[in-house]
Amino acid sequence: MKSALFNRFQLTFGVTPEFVARAPGRIEFLGNHTDYNGGTVLGVAIDRAVWVGLTRRSDGRRRFASDQRVGLVDLAAGAMERTTGDACWVNYPLGVLAAFPNFGLAAPAGFDFLAMTDLPVGAGLSSSAALELASAWVFAVAGGASPERETLVKVARWAENEFVGVPCGLLDQGVVGLGARDQLVWIDCRGPHFAMIPLPAGAHFWVFNTPTRHALVDGLYAERHRECRLAARALGVAQLVDANLAGADWEQVAGLSSVAAKRARHVVEEIARVGAAVAALRQGDLAVVGRLLTASHRSSQRWFENSTVELDLLVDTLENHPGVWGARLTGGGFGGAVMAMTMATFDEDDARRVGEVCAAQWGTAPESMHLRTGDGAGLI
Repeated sequence: MKSALFNRFQLTFGVTPEFVARAPGRIEFLGNHTDYNGGTVLGVAIDRAVWVGLTRRSDGRRRFASDQRVGLVDLAAGAMERTTGDACWVNYPLGVLAAFPNFGLAAPAGFDFLAMTDLPVGAGLSSSAALELASAWVFAVAGGASPERETLVKVARWAENEFVGVPCGLLDQGVVGLGARDQLVWIDCRGPHFAMIPLPAGAHFWVFNTPTRHALVDGLYAERHRECRLAARALGVAQLVDANLAGADWEQVAGLSSVAAKRARHVVEEIARVGAAVAALRQGDLAVVGRLLTASHRSSQRWFENSTVELDLLVDTLENHPGVWGARLTGGGFGGAVMAMTMATFDEDDARRVGEVCAAQWGTAPESMHLRTGDGAGLI
């Protein structure tokens, strides 16, 4: 990918990049919608990534290009309004630029910027956070800084929350920024506090990308965020993580509407699943972890209602495969992808057969990817 980026940068701008950064996608392993509720999450950085190259300019122009779009987005240095239409992808690096002053960082006044990726966009693998973190790295070093990783994680989250307008928690940016090969990233989002959990040998990851691309900015993610806030308020707590409802009879919880009870139930029980999964991972018990993964999906399907018929069919099919430990939607939901944790015996033929079951229903098979763990974002 590095040589491809250099070649495309030269063709696009007539020069080579001064700075190159890489930021991986991530699999949301467990902890669906728990992060912005103050809970715990588990994620893993993968071996597909967004790459960004940057060369400084002396004329104050900021020119953005992407291998996913045709043409350039050419902005003056002071232009910080959100873009729309085909140029809306630029909101992610623009959001990083807008965040920098809040963290004592500066970016060059003018630059040429190229983003390239081998991540499928809209699949729930956090291509947006990868673009934010890779952008943050090149902007920071081009501006003369050497920031801490956790600072850039916070920059990227600010960009997504305050500029792009997605009220996400810290899962995506934290895992993309801090991930490591053969490790899961555990985050207690109240601190935030981060820890690395070794991934037992024998765990393999397959991602199946459905034909339905999720679109978080279109309101469904924000709606769930609002519903969770209302549920917390009804329970008299600041965040759902503070609700003392483990093992509750949810039909008897006072003050909650039926919708609020479903959302709260998913979040509270999902936080408990994260804790149980950490304990099982440390014991190397992948069978228990797999059951927790599938239980997470069923909770998303029934209580949080952020699944789709396509995601459910994939999980149903994978759950019945002897080579699969467990499967669940990964990411915000409302489309996107399913992650399966499989045994080493699960191969391309197995993935093809899973796809054939889905193709019989949809008319097209999901894209399947055998993904490995990878390191977090950094300068190349």
